[in-house]
Amino acid sequence: MNRVAYRLRRAAALLAFLLPISLWLTACQTKDAFTTSPSRAENAGEWKVEKQVDRITSQPLSSAFVMTRASNSMVDNLKSAQLQLLCFDKQPVVRFAFEFKIGAEQNSEFGYRFDDKAGHDNIAARILKGNNVAVIEDRAAVQRFVEELASSRTLFVRVRSLNMGRTAAEFKVEQAQQAIDAAYANCPVGPSGTPRSSRAS
Repeated sequence: MNRVAYRLRRAAALLAFLLPISLWLTACQTKDAFTTSPSRAENAGEWKVEKQVDRITSQPLSSAFVMTRASNSMVDNLKSAQLQLLCFDKQPVVRFAFEFKIGAEQNSEFGYRFDDKAGHDNIAARILKGNNVAVIEDRAAVQRFVEELASSRTLFVRVRSLNMGRTAAEFKVEQAQQAIDAAYANCPVGPSGTPRSSRAS
């Protein structure tokens, strides 16, 4: 009987220890929980489409992203990389994030190519402070990127930097139209300011 009571006490102590950890891990899985509503994620091929509501503006806050592994000529192992479509300040943005530094804006060249289509080199991409995130913000550049993305299967991205070597990543981007429609539903993509999905063909 004493052995049973001892085991029960140990089980209760273990539960008391593990429960806070479990709750903490659950909370960590809810990104940005205090400023947005809980995320509703949908899959579209390799894409993850997240739909939230901003608690300040009560406006929809959607984005879509796809993950892959990236290489760098100065880094030993492959690291994670993310392509994300989103609205920022009511403008469409294409964002690339890497686990390592890719170079500074002043000494780097950013290029990409979809499938066997013509590639685009040294495009208007801005590398943010920290040197591991690059964004395409120019409206014409975003429009060209999105129009090619919609009908493509793969995207190859390359960054050449004088001080951080060469970065390369290939993303699987099939079924991108659902991601495009969700991510840019509330910000313009075309030069006229009309969302891409409702533009006249």
